[in-house]
Amino acid sequence: MKFLKLLAAAMLVLAITLSTASAASDTEKINWFFKSKGDNQRPGIPLSGILKDSDALYIGPEDEKVVYLTFDAGYSNENVEKTLDVLKSHNITAAFFILPGIIKNSESTVKRMADEGHTVCNHTTTHGDMAKVTSITDFKNELDGVKNLYREKTGYEMASYFRPPEGSFSKKTLEFCKALKVTPVFWSFAYADWDNANQPSPEKAKEKILSSVHNGAVILLHPTSKTNADILDSVICVLKSRGYSFGTLDELYEKTAE
Repeated sequence: MKFLKLLAAAMLVLAITLSTASAASDTEKINWFFKSKGDNQRPGIPLSGILKDSDALYIGPEDEKVVYLTFDAGYSNENVEKTLDVLKSHNITAAFFILPGIIKNSESTVKRMADEGHTVCNHTTTHGDMAKVTSITDFKNELDGVKNLYREKTGYEMASYFRPPEGSFSKKTLEFCKALKVTPVFWSFAYADWDNANQPSPEKAKEKILSSVHNGAVILLHPTSKTNADILDSVICVLKSRGYSFGTLDELYEKTAE
């Protein structure tokens, strides 16, 4: 009898431990990354299994020479306008994940994005670590702050796509997205282009992009980058010459749903 009582107590401790571990794993911080293979091969994406049943977007079909241009835009400068000029000249629409700063300081630029057919998406209100947001109310407030400001200043509705700042998220983040009917969007290519004080050379940046692009690539760039603005036209021309076309997130979502 004593043995059975001890066994029952041990099982209870184990159950509590497992329950606690499970709860902790739901809020554990996960940092999105990919393993580039170069030579225009599709990268390894070790975290793809975590996204199961989340409807998240991060790469397109392997058998289609389509790339998806996405930009994270926290503020505006002349490079953002130049980026929009290049996209317009090629009749390409991209996705822009924006913060309140760019709306407040450059309302006309944000309105231009929408007017020219680009998909304007949610990059949160504070650009904080979304893995630390454990309440769905707080998470919704992060999305609503920038979404409501966008509507107020432009008259447009923001698309229901969300990119967590710096690719930081948790399983709970994905649950919140599903509950709020928001689609998380990650990427299968990015490079160090965000620091305006430490820009890569145009030659190295172009080589990096063109050697890494692959079928179904979801490309993350920062439109504030001078290097990106300088090489974007050339990069697009080369990709077109290689037979690539440019898709939208809506198109990617439909393909993923299939």
